Amino acid sequence: MFKNHIKIAWRNIIRHKAYSIINISGLSVGIAACLLIFVVLQFELSYNNFHKNFKNIYHIVTQQNEADGTTYNPGVSIPAVDALRTDFPQYKFAALNSSYGSQITVPGANSTNLTDSKKFTESIGVFFIEPQFFDIFDAEWLDGSKQALAEPNMVVIDQKTATKYFGDWKTAMGKTLKMDNLLDLKVAGVIANSPENSDIPLRVLVSYITAKQHRNEYGMVSDWHSISSNHQIFTQLPANVSAENFSKQLVNFTSKNTDLNKKKQFRIHLLQPLGDMHFDTRVGNTLGDHMTSRATLNTLTFIAILIIIMASINFINLSTAQSVGRSKEVGIRKVLGSSRKQLIAQVIGETSLIIFGAVILAVAMAKIALPYLKNIASVPDDISLLSMGSVLFLVVTMIVVILLSGVYPAMVVSGFKPVLALKNKITAASIGGIPLRRALVIAQFAIAQLLIIGTIVAVNQMNFVNEADLGFNKSAVLVIPGSSDSISLSKMQAFKQQLLQNPQVKSVTFASDAPSSENNWGTNFYFDHSEKDPTFNTFLKYGDADYFKTYGLQFAAGKGYDVSDTIRQVVVNETFIHKLGIQKAENAIGKTVRLGGRGTWAPITGVVKDFKTNSLRDAVKPIVISPSKKFESQIALKIETKNLTATVATLQKMWENTYPEYAYNGFFLDENIAQFYRQENQLAMVYKIFAFIAIFISCLGLYGLVSYMAVQRTKEVGVRKVLGASVYSIVLLFSKEFMILIAISFVIAMPVSWYMMSNWLQNFAYRIPLTAGVFVLAIASSIIIAWVTVGYKAVRAALVNPVKSLRSE
Repeated sequence: MFKNHIKIAWRNIIRHKAYSIINISGLSVGIAACLLIFVVLQFELSYNNFHKNFKNIYHIVTQQNEADGTTYNPGVSIPAVDALRTDFPQYKFAALNSSYGSQITVPGANSTNLTDSKKFTESIGVFFIEPQFFDIFDAEWLDGSKQALAEPNMVVIDQKTATKYFGDWKTAMGKTLKMDNLLDLKVAGVIANSPENSDIPLRVLVSYITAKQHRNEYGMVSDWHSISSNHQIFTQLPANVSAENFSKQLVNFTSKNTDLNKKKQFRIHLLQPLGDMHFDTRVGNTLGDHMTSRATLNTLTFIAILIIIMASINFINLSTAQSVGRSKEVGIRKVLGSSRKQLIAQVIGETSLIIFGAVILAVAMAKIALPYLKNIASVPDDISLLSMGSVLFLVVTMIVVILLSGVYPAMVVSGFKPVLALKNKITAASIGGIPLRRALVIAQFAIAQLLIIGTIVAVNQMNFVNEADLGFNKSAVLVIPGSSDSISLSKMQAFKQQLLQNPQVKSVTFASDAPSSENNWGTNFYFDHSEKDPTFNTFLKYGDADYFKTYGLQFAAGKGYDVSDTIRQVVVNETFIHKLGIQKAENAIGKTVRLGGRGTWAPITGVVKDFKTNSLRDAVKPIVISPSKKFESQIALKIETKNLTATVATLQKMWENTYPEYAYNGFFLDENIAQFYRQENQLAMVYKIFAFIAIFISCLGLYGLVSYMAVQRTKEVGVRKVLGASVYSIVLLFSKEFMILIAISFVIAMPVSWYMMSNWLQNFAYRIPLTAGVFVLAIASSIIIAWVTVGYKAVRAALVNPVKSLRSE
C-alpha cells in the first residue's frame, strides 16, 4: 500500500509539473534559509558551555550608580581578587588582565638582528593569568602544567599559536618570546586550541605576577577606585550556594573595602552567569572577538519562523486550489471503496514526497551559500552545515511543514462527497477554499511587508550612522598603533618632525586613542578645588597639543593646551560642563580639574564642541582631554587623499625604519569606526536577504494562484471577450482582488513593524525617525511587485483567442 501511495504521488507531481516546481522552489529556498539561520543560532547559543562547571561559573562585574543612571563595567579593581580570597576562602576565584594589540616577537637565530625576528600582533587572546584560572576553566594541557604560571616571566601558548611561532608546537617548550619589546618570556606550557565558541580565547597566557611587576606598563593600579575593563575576575560557586546570596555578600564586601559606597557610586555585587557573558550588552566588552545580543538572535528566529510559514502557505494555497481539479479522481476512489483514512494518507504521502525533495534541494542550496554566511554573521570559516543538531532541525522542520502544509488539503480532499465529485460540482467556494486562500495571501504579504519595512528602516539607520557628523574629521586619518615603552617615547618627537616633512602629511598627533573609539577609561574627579567629587565619572583621552588640529575638533570656547609631557592643562567637552551645571562654555575657562584622588589641579584651557565619543548607540560621555606622554602610544596622521596608496607605503617604510622592533599595523580611522556597527550592518544585510526571499516566495505563490485561476476561468474570459471586454478589464478582473488583499495585509503589518523597528532603534542614542514615508514605500513596493507577478499571467490569459477559450474544456 505504501509503495502504491508513493507511485501515485509521483505521478501527480509529474502531471502537475508547474505547481510542483513552484511548491518545491518556495519550500527549498525557505528551508535553506532557515537551515543557515539555525547554524548561526546553534553556534551563538553554544558559547562557553563546553566548560565542565559551566552552570556554576560567574563573571564578577561592577555596577556603577550615578545621578543619571546605572552603568556596568566588566572590570573589577586590581586589589579585589586577593581581598575576595581572604573574605571568601571557600570559593574559587581567578583574575586575568587582558592586553589588546600586544606584539609578540619570536627571536631569530641572531637575537640582536631585529630583521631576523618574526613579529606578530595579537589583537585578542593575550592574558596575564593566574594558575587558579584553570581550577575554574577547562583546558587540555599538551605540555607543561598550570603551576608554571605561578612564576614570573612565564608564558603558556595554545597549539595553533605555537605552530604559528615555531613551525611545530612540539618544539615550543623552553623557547623564548618577547612581549611588547619589554618582557622576555619563557614558554612553559602548551594547551589545546580553545573552541571557536569561547568568549575567553586562550592563546598567549602570561603569568599574572609578571604584570604585577610591570604595573605602570599594564595598568595594574593598586587602587580600589580605579577600574579597567581589562582586569576581570571569575568565580566558581559551590553547588549549594546561590548566586543571589553571594551577590548580597558582595555588597557588604565592597562597603568594607571602599568609601565610594557612601554615595552608592560603585558596588561590586553583580554576578554575571558565564552563559550570559556572550549576550549581556549592558556589560559589554567580551574578551573574544564579538558579542551577540539575545534580541538579535530572537529576531533571526522570528524571521526563520515567518519564512517557513510563508513557504507552507504557498503549499496550502496551491493544494486547496488543485483539490477542485481532483474531485472526480476522489469520487471514483470513494466509489471503489477507498476510506477517508486512505485518501488522507495518499495526500500526506504526496506532500511528504514534495517536502522531502525540497529538503534535499535546500541542503544543497545551503551548502553552496555556507561560505558566504560569514558576511551576515560572526561565524568561523570552517563552521559545519550538517551536525546532529542541524539534522534534527531538518527532521523536525520536515515534520512541521508536512503537518502545516499537508493536513488541511488532505482533510479537504478526503471530505468530498462522491456524488457531487462525480458530477463535477465541487468548487472552491463549496469547500471554503476561497476565504482560506484570501486569509493566507493576506498573511503571506503581511510577512513580506514586515520584512520590507524592517529592511528600509535598518538600511536607512545604518546609512545615517555611516554618514553622521561625529563632531570631528574621520576621513584620511591614518592611525598607527605603537608602544609607550621608554625607547619608543624617546623617538617620538624626532619621528613626528620627520613625518611632517612629508608634503602629503598635513598634521600628526601622538595620543592614547581617537576621539571616537571603544575606549571607556573613566575615573572620578574633583572640580574647581572642591573637596567633594561630583556624582558622575569623567572619561579620559590623552593626546599631545596637535590632537585637536589633526582630528578637526572644534572649540566652543578657549583653546588647546600648551605642549607638555604631563597633565598641566586640560580641555573638556560640552557634556562635561553641562553635567556640572555650567551652561556657557566661556564660564568654564580657568576652572580647575583634578583627576582621581592624587592628581594635580589643572586649569581648563578650552571647551570643545561635543563629538561622538563611542558608537552612536551611546550618548556622548563627559570627556577630559590632556597631555600625558606615557599614554600617547598611538600615532594619527591627517594625510592628503591624492596618491593615497603610495603615501601609505612611504609612511609605513618610515615607521619600519624608525621602529624596527615593532610590526606596522596602520589602519584608517573611518574603516575602524565602521567596525563599531558590524553586527548592525550584518542585521541590515539579513533583512535585505530575507525580504528578498519573502518577496520571492510570495511571488511564487501569487503566480501559482493566478495561473490556476486563469485555467479555471478560461471559458469565463472567452465569454467576456466575446461580449466586448477589453484586455485591461480582464487584467483588472484577475488583479483587483489581490490588490485589496495586499492593502489589508499592510494594515496588519504596519503596527507590528512599527513596534519592532521602534524597539530596534532604541539601541541607538542617535537614530532616524520612523516617518510615514517608510510605510508608503513598503506598500508601494508590495503593490508593484504583485502587479508585475499577477499582470504577466493575467495579460497572457486576456490575450488568448476567445474562440480557443470557448472550445476548451
